[in-house]
Amino acid sequence: MTIYNLNFGIGWASSGVEYAQKYRADLMRSDNIPFKNIFLDFFSLENIQTLTENMSFQDHEIIWLYQHFTDIKIAPTTYTLNQFVNSLDTTIVNIDHLKKNKILHLKGTQNFIRCFMKQADEPYLDRVEYVLDGKIIRKDVFTYTKLYSEYYAPKNNKSELYMREFFNEDGSIAFTEYLEGESIYKFSDCILYGKPAFISYFIQSLKLSKEDIVLIDRSTDLGPSILKNIRPAQVGVVVHAEHYNAPLSTENNILWNNHYEYMFHNHHLVDFFIVSTEQQELLLKEQFDKYYHVQPVIYTIPVGSIASLVENHGQSYSIMTASRLASEKHIDWLIDAVVKVKAQLPELTFDIYGEGGERDALRKRIIEHNATHYIALKGHAKLQDIYPNYQLFLSGSTSEGFGLTLLEAVGSGLGLIGLDVNYGNPTFIRNDDNGYLLSLDLDQLSVNEIADAYSKAIINFFNNDITSIQHHSHKIAEAFLEQQTLFKWKKLIKDVSHD
Repeated sequence: MTIYNLNFGIGWASSGVEYAQKYRADLMRSDNIPFKNIFLDFFSLENIQTLTENMSFQDHEIIWLYQHFTDIKIAPTTYTLNQFVNSLDTTIVNIDHLKKNKILHLKGTQNFIRCFMKQADEPYLDRVEYVLDGKIIRKDVFTYTKLYSEYYAPKNNKSELYMREFFNEDGSIAFTEYLEGESIYKFSDCILYGKPAFISYFIQSLKLSKEDIVLIDRSTDLGPSILKNIRPAQVGVVVHAEHYNAPLSTENNILWNNHYEYMFHNHHLVDFFIVSTEQQELLLKEQFDKYYHVQPVIYTIPVGSIASLVENHGQSYSIMTASRLASEKHIDWLIDAVVKVKAQLPELTFDIYGEGGERDALRKRIIEHNATHYIALKGHAKLQDIYPNYQLFLSGSTSEGFGLTLLEAVGSGLGLIGLDVNYGNPTFIRNDDNGYLLSLDLDQLSVNEIADAYSKAIINFFNNDITSIQHHSHKIAEAFLEQQTLFKWKKLIKDVSHD
């Protein structure tokens, strides 16, 4: 029996889905439950192992769709610049040493090879670009050997990608992808037209058995290819977010979240669904009964867990938040609220962890408020040891499928303030015990009025007994300790295997 976790991509700024997979992997690993994490997206800038290692995944746990059909193993990048230079059969005129990368100049005008190093202070090479007469003609990507090459041709005065070749360790071609319109994949035994066909071929190659379990974390646009080829394995769909659009749903029709729509419509092909909170399980069961007249198997298993409760030693009046810096997280509301409170609580500080597209706008907002001395953008950080340094966690999100940062915050004894919205906030915030759930009509309120509501809650919070708040948060977190969550996974595995 192996559990296969099916996802699309992974990056430096991973989403809650990848972090959910990380927590799941930690639990499976702790109990020696065999599992693999499958990634279906194409990665063009660096070795996928660099990204998966950053999430603490082990190399043997990873299957990448494109590398799967080669004999090159998932492994760190160890191919060196010297190895590459020695492989060239052309003369290098001179080398430009940039801050991180290198440019190898060749004979002729605008002929060079741009070398992208893994790290500035290491000799290892992620990829190279061959430039002829100022235009890219080829890219090579490396791990411990050359993994694949991309080929470009001039079109409309630009370089256009038209083909990729994926290699085996001995340099032979494992398969070729042609990219003129819809991708065409050429193997020794077949030709596949389009990525859905490629996915079908891949899943068939896994040779799944009835003892195997496939957990689908993402499936948008590829649902038919996945479900059609996944048997005889057992299949479950993990719901990571709000699963429907309430304003656009009616008594007769429901508008599902497009990430889950295909799987919900084809519920008869799915053995079970997994949600993170009991509140979402109850709602989803009601909706399946109402709109489909069926009773699906749904398990409530938190996407995250904590190893232990952490003692809080936060400085007085210290506040934090942690999330992607995205508009839907509404960190601007939180900034405005803290600014309003500062006059009454002069010791107040607010640190914002995370990266994203809204960083510049948030930085500008902090400057406009003249708040740089007490509100800081902290970027990405390993938060495990950071939470206990704060007393209060703020959330501006209008929807959380679970809220891993909320769990980590209560596990470290922080109080929380957030909106009374599905599903994470009511799971981790007990009104007047460890913080405040704000019931606000967001469609009718201005940003200033929303910030006012947050600012009042912040003042009330710091007027309470912080020690009592920490105790309440720890009590809530106890239900999410690793052993509790592992027990739920083992029950699911037993149930599914029995069926």
